[in-house]
Amino acid sequence: MGCRDVHAATVLAFLSGTASVAGLLAAVLLPNWRQMRLYTFNKNERNVTVYTGLWIKCARFDGSRDCVIYDPQWYTAVDQLDLRVLQFALPLSMLTAVSALFLCLIGMCNTAFVSTVPNIKLAKCLVNSAGCHLVAGLLFLLACAICLTPSIWVIFYNNYLNRKYEPIFSFDISVFIAIASAGGLFFTSVLLFLWYCACKSLPSPFWQPLYSHAPSMHSYASQPYSARSRLSAIEIDIPVVTHAS
Repeated sequence: MGCRDVHAATVLAFLSGTASVAGLLAAVLLPNWRQMRLYTFNKNERNVTVYTGLWIKCARFDGSRDCVIYDPQWYTAVDQLDLRVLQFALPLSMLTAVSALFLCLIGMCNTAFVSTVPNIKLAKCLVNSAGCHLVAGLLFLLACAICLTPSIWVIFYNNYLNRKYEPIFSFDISVFIAIASAGGLFFTSVLLFLWYCACKSLPSPFWQPLYSHAPSMHSYASQPYSARSRLSAIEIDIPVVTHAS
């Protein structure tokens, strides 16, 4: 598999990265990171479930979809450390993943539309597709780590809250969406690393373009002046003496 062609691996990596970013966006916006169930012993009243997100908080009665208490300013008064960390970690993870998608798209467009024989004057300015995909894979891996670590911490912090107060706290669907998105980012980085390993046999380093020099520059390069001066002493015309019969 040569890296000058667009392959299914790079296309699949780009689609997987896009889906993972969309999952992160959904996890950031949904108010379903933690549930707090408040029970009542009055038969004439209903239990209340408080849904806590990164930016809003919503309280609902059991069997109802309407918020009896809706707090859109929750993001300014978050009193739970894990959610406060997620407010910074998830947007940073999304920004890193979007940068990786941009690099991946540049590498794909370069392999698809750039001529295989570059102009000798622009050879050192060409985009290296293998380098773009390698850096994109590293960025995807970084985005995975930034997203996965605080998302898993929510589970342990939830157990801490249940031990400290009462067993009324439980993590919600956004935790699973964030962890699944982190898995998608990791899968995307693995695909790009595999694609790069298939291109590793190319002679040019990954920080330089695939064609660091034009092919004709090596085969038709002139010899240095010192070599020509040494040859000139050997190539002096020597008269040949022949014996006449």
